[in-house]
Amino acid sequence: MKVLLITTSFPQSASGQEAAGSFVADFARELSRRVEVVVVAPGEQEAREVDKSGLVVYRYRAPLQPLSSLKPMNFRHWLPILSTLASGRRVSMRAARDMDADFVLALWALPCGLWAKRVSDSLHIPYATWALGSDIWSLAKVPVVRSILKKVLRAADSRFADGYQLAQDVEILCGKSCKFLPSARQLPVCGLPLVHKPPYRLAFLGRWHPNKGVDLLLDALEKLSDDDWSRIERVRIAGGGPLETLVQSKVNLLRSHNRPVLLEGYKNVQEAGELLVWSDVVLIPSRVESIPVIFSDAIQAKRFVLVSAVGDFPVLLSQANKETTGCLVSPATSERIRDVLVDTLRLDAVAVSGNSMSISLDHAVNYLLKTIEKFRV
Repeated sequence: MKVLLITTSFPQSASGQEAAGSFVADFARELSRRVEVVVVAPGEQEAREVDKSGLVVYRYRAPLQPLSSLKPMNFRHWLPILSTLASGRRVSMRAARDMDADFVLALWALPCGLWAKRVSDSLHIPYATWALGSDIWSLAKVPVVRSILKKVLRAADSRFADGYQLAQDVEILCGKSCKFLPSARQLPVCGLPLVHKPPYRLAFLGRWHPNKGVDLLLDALEKLSDDDWSRIERVRIAGGGPLETLVQSKVNLLRSHNRPVLLEGYKNVQEAGELLVWSDVVLIPSRVESIPVIFSDAIQAKRFVLVSAVGDFPVLLSQANKETTGCLVSPATSERIRDVLVDTLRLDAVAVSGNSMSISLDHAVNYLLKTIEKFRV
């Protein structure tokens, strides 16, 4: 089978700014071991290239800023949006014809699903969509875009979403079934110790955005007592985003009180793995969430997680032994994060026995292939 992957998330560098991008690259390479794969992804200009792993990538022209930051309601964004849509449609068709594709997988529903539908309609081959939260919880709020999204989802031969609640929301939106398909990266985190004792090493890795709750976390850290801090070796805050000024200010305040907080930038896959190797507890204090890549990373790395009780986290932790996987924070406030963190710091050890959830790159690839096997020609 020949599978064409169309995506807005694929690395153009090794900066680590796009966790989803590194996941898609890993997913494409793992899938290419089972079937023939060609990727359509954003780039500075339209081009065909072969990456270091031998994967063929067709680049469509896209703005240097993240596509997710372009807003249909902002008329200043119309030109880059229309330019990207035209280039993506053109390159997707070219790649599908060149490889004689049997199946198209769109990562994610928009705009990639729209391009996949065009390829499907023109070349009479099946396609599937894989939805992100931004597809359903943001784009679906725009009236005209919502109508396009519903058509793309309904016309797809299969639908996937990277969260349980998200899959249900896709079904409600389009009236057709949608399956949960988790996203996970391949991290260099083998052979990690399973038992960790205080003083603990705490880590946050993600976008510095209100949805991710990094401000709540820093406020919670400020509320910890001297005794609490005696059970912390260091806190590393890694990432970047629109709250950068606020994050820097709050970290500087903590450091002025001699708190061991280290501010770091984005992490590529190797660096993310190294951060997880170093950490004892991974902090995910999101206000809004599905299943972020850092959660999948932490579970693969057998790290204890402290997560907000939002999105799919309550379901995911209910599938595992909570005492040896992590703890939930409800509601997602700085006070509750502080309280749960204090309880965690009081533990004599945090130990994670393994990944009891089906969140792995191998699982995702196998599940996809099992689903689309019926389309093999």
